[in-house]
Amino acid sequence: MEVTGKIIVALPEVGGTSQKGNAWKKREYVLETQETYPRKVFFNFFGDRVDQYPLQVGQMVKISFDIDSREYNGRWYVEVRAWKAEDANAAAAAPAPAAYGAAPAAYGPAQQMPQGYAAPAAAPAPPVPDLTPSPTDDLPF
Repeated sequence: MEVTGKIIVALPEVGGTSQKGNAWKKREYVLETQETYPRKVFFNFFGDRVDQYPLQVGQMVKISFDIDSREYNGRWYVEVRAWKAEDANAAAAAPAPAAYGAAPAAYGPAQQMPQGYAAPAAAPAPPVPDLTPSPTDDLPF
């Protein structure tokens, strides 16, 4: 999944040692989307990605992430773990590569029907009501 916005909070890096003796570190951020109704997204980078993607407050970024849920002591916890960050301004300026079988850039009505198909029939004109009063019509309106 992806989200684009501005980094509004960059928390300090935290780390430690797991029960198995492995060192770990993570850095947490808050991103605010630039929509009509902005949303705040709390996410983190874990392990080597902390050093690979050093983000700054005020930076516009596009984050690729996964959502992970886990249970601990009868409660469920949700984590948004980012795995890639791109500069949003550079991503918007670069044209997206065309996908195999992608539709052409300009959309519009077909200029000609393919072989073997009949052209659509013209819609019939709606009936025109007769507005002349009849001699037996005694209604006041």
